[in-house]
Amino acid sequence: MTDGAPSDFPKGTVWLVGAGPGDPELLTRKAERLLCEADIVFHDALVSQGILDLIPQSTAITSVGKRAGRHSAPQPLICDLIVKAAKQGRRVLRLKGGDPSIFGRSEEEITACQESGILVQVCAGVTTASAAAASLTASLTKRGLARRLTFVTAHTKGGVVPELDWASLADPQATIAVYMGKSSASHISRGLLDAGLAAETPVVLIENVSLPEEKRFVSDLELLPISAGTVLGDGPALILIGEAVGAALCSPAKLRRGNTRAQL
Repeated sequence: MTDGAPSDFPKGTVWLVGAGPGDPELLTRKAERLLCEADIVFHDALVSQGILDLIPQSTAITSVGKRAGRHSAPQPLICDLIVKAAKQGRRVLRLKGGDPSIFGRSEEEITACQESGILVQVCAGVTTASAAAASLTASLTKRGLARRLTFVTAHTKGGVVPELDWASLADPQATIAVYMGKSSASHISRGLLDAGLAAETPVVLIENVSLPEEKRFVSDLELLPISAGTVLGDGPALILIGEAVGAALCSPAKLRRGNTRAQL
């Protein structure tokens, strides 16, 4: 912020900030500046320790993280905490993994602030699919091979897998980025296969994207359930499906049938 310029983070306001996929160097300069100006930070469980370490020691930090099977704070409570802190005149920063506007439930928090008369703004972050493509030295789109990119969440709610438009998703000239799909791998595979996507369609599974412990595995659509259940651990995982990612790496169709994984 330039000396003498009006602050874009006055007291009693809220910023929803994207923390990116985990690597602190993928945090935007604006996000880092806002972290240093905040009075209190409410952060997700998936925000890396490296990013949390950038927050000044004088800033209050509260974890409101939610992970599958380990929910620690219901969404209405998170909204209430944000609004209450802002009404107390604090500079409130809600730190979300990835980009707040991509499967980040930002709309509910924005609405809660607006209905309470609180100024709320959004700072974009690097979404996990983009970081995964960079890590793989791959492109999510490719002329003549992948004309469309689709972001999908397959996160279960109460054990029920969301029903998706498989006919629309099963486009051989598309790349599908599946967020939170580890536990739904079998459902994803069956839905796309039944909709006509080829069994040998390349699949790349990436766990802990951008972090030192990142792991990547190549498989295919038919073997996706076995691969996900075999190679993925407890870390957050992204599933990329499509010919573009396969062309950039190696085609799972060339792998010996029965080999469920190849670590990259």
